[in-house]
Amino acid sequence: MMTIKSGVIDGFEGYSQFGLLEEFNRHLEMWLAVHKHDFSKGELVGLKRLARFAAKIPGVSNAKIGTVLKAIHEEYNKLGISRSTFKRMIIKASNLGIFTVYQTERKNGSQSSNLYVFNRFPKSEPPKKEKMNHHNKTNNLFETKTINSNKREETANTIKSEQHLFVSDRIPKPFVELAKYFFPEAKTIEEFWRMTVIAAYKNNQENETDTILSVSLDSFKQLIRKIKSTIQVKNPLAYYSGILNKKFQEVYFAELFELGFLAGR
Repeated sequence: MMTIKSGVIDGFEGYSQFGLLEEFNRHLEMWLAVHKHDFSKGELVGLKRLARFAAKIPGVSNAKIGTVLKAIHEEYNKLGISRSTFKRMIIKASNLGIFTVYQTERKNGSQSSNLYVFNRFPKSEPPKKEKMNHHNKTNNLFETKTINSNKREETANTIKSEQHLFVSDRIPKPFVELAKYFFPEAKTIEEFWRMTVIAAYKNNQENETDTILSVSLDSFKQLIRKIKSTIQVKNPLAYYSGILNKKFQEVYFAELFELGFLAGR
């Protein structure tokens, strides 16, 4: 844990990894989509409340633990979480990479409240080509081309990030909301759902809409956890299909067991 000099919150703007609050919230949602299961309910309450203290400077909070706990206590009608629960959350979130913790100290050397710097959610994409080093002297024509190129790239990224809006209405919204963070293209999301429908049909679950949605969300989260691990997933669709079939089979045999158990009574 690194140590930095404490100061007013405005002095920590340089630690923010986000340009806007909306961007920070979007990345936090992606972290939770994958790692929500790693936290207890109380720990999740602590994490989300800490994130709300990171709104003035997107993704950066210098709030004291006591201040955060007091806010939770007041919001939940005096049914807050303990300090030990909050500290467990800090350890888990830090180890998962959700945020980085910096110790701060006052001018006299005494320790102050920690600085929590939320990290961007890592994307699974090919590394960008290294930019070539250019001479310090550039002419206006080169600068204009660079600006125009950057604008085109920003526009292309915006269009790509909004492609999920064109996904078929037949696909449940919760599945689209989860999938779009990792596979934003509409055709890809639709292909993942097509594999879901096929797997449900193979395991006699095609009419169980609640089960299909639940299994699809759990399977997709498992796929993302695998992608973010050290194990390389060469074909995400095929891997997702394998997870689906396994989970649907578990549901199917559980139902058979229950029916057999009831029949034997």
